[in-house]
Amino acid sequence: MKKEAFLQAVDELKGLLDRLDYELLKRIGDVIIDSIKDGGKVMICGNGGSAADAQHMAAELVNRFLRERKPLPAVSLSVDTSVLTSIANDYDFGFVFSKQVEAIGSKGDVLIGISTSGNSANVLNAFEVAKRMGIKTVALLGRDGGKILPLSDYVVVVGSNSTPRIQEVHGFVIHVLCGMVEDGLFG
Repeated sequence: MKKEAFLQAVDELKGLLDRLDYELLKRIGDVIIDSIKDGGKVMICGNGGSAADAQHMAAELVNRFLRERKPLPAVSLSVDTSVLTSIANDYDFGFVFSKQVEAIGSKGDVLIGISTSGNSANVLNAFEVAKRMGIKTVALLGRDGGKILPLSDYVVVVGSNSTPRIQEVHGFVIHVLCGMVEDGLFG
């Protein structure tokens, strides 16, 4: 990467971070806190880099983020290769998350879907199932929010067409939410 491209990327990232809404993130953090306090869990899903973000968030919640504290109930739906490949083989890749939500989700849980395009069919299908089951939906999206936007109870849209910038902001949002959850439950 040349210096000009580097500086452009830094400027774009700064601008996207400046547009984040703290009050929205606080509401999302409170939804997660309330779910956990009521015995619920957090399920997180995404594809590719967003799957890695889902795993990262689950790890921060189950293990710890910044505080020594008890583990929190969270699971990334992209980690069980036998379940994923079984569903994809027998049905369609579009159902790899929705069938898991149906299997392990309960009313009062929270489903966090991460999609840089906002159009990932398997995340969309998981949100449809979650809505029917009374599970709160939180979306971390990119571009214009795509097809997942209207199915989301709470949504953070990173208004960029650059997948790397969207993913960088999603990573920051994940850390902010984990910090809010820890503060809210153990602060």
